[in-house]
Amino acid sequence: MELKGKSVLMVVAPLNFRDEELLNTKKVLENYGAEVEIGSLGVAEAKGSLGAVVGVEIDISGANVEDYDAIVFVGGPGTDVYFNEEMVLNIVREANNKGKILGAICIAPVILANAGILKGKKATVFPSGKDVLKSKGAEYTGEPVTSDSNIVTANGPAAAADFGEAIAEKLFERT
Repeated sequence: MELKGKSVLMVVAPLNFRDEELLNTKKVLENYGAEVEIGSLGVAEAKGSLGAVVGVEIDISGANVEDYDAIVFVGGPGTDVYFNEEMVLNIVREANNKGKILGAICIAPVILANAGILKGKKATVFPSGKDVLKSKGAEYTGEPVTSDSNIVTANGPAAAADFGEAIAEKLFERT
């Protein structure tokens, strides 16, 4: 699978994103040749809950959906800062309306649910988020990774590499 020329925005919380969900997913995508940018809100560096510190290449408040083939939300305890952030929900809605690939892992599928794009879609999430997904009309699968049309969701850190593979497959389908 060659993903050269494909661009992915990976969005992390400014503080307490889940390290391996970013790093393992990013590694898979980059190994296939995708360009991956890290985005966050209002910080130059984001800090993971296990100690990773990553440079933030774009403040998501200025992100242009058109610049990316996929937008991926990383989970972790800090992710709740995005749950009801209208600017982030609008990015999700715009990306979905334009048929972009959307990914979310761990608790981050709650962002997609709150944006209203999981209604009638199969999705998975970290167990603490399943009631939110169901209440927003998603068909909760409980699987480690679930793909439905342009949306890929995963349930936590152990699924990060498979999550990356599923996103890579969606990107490859569009080459």
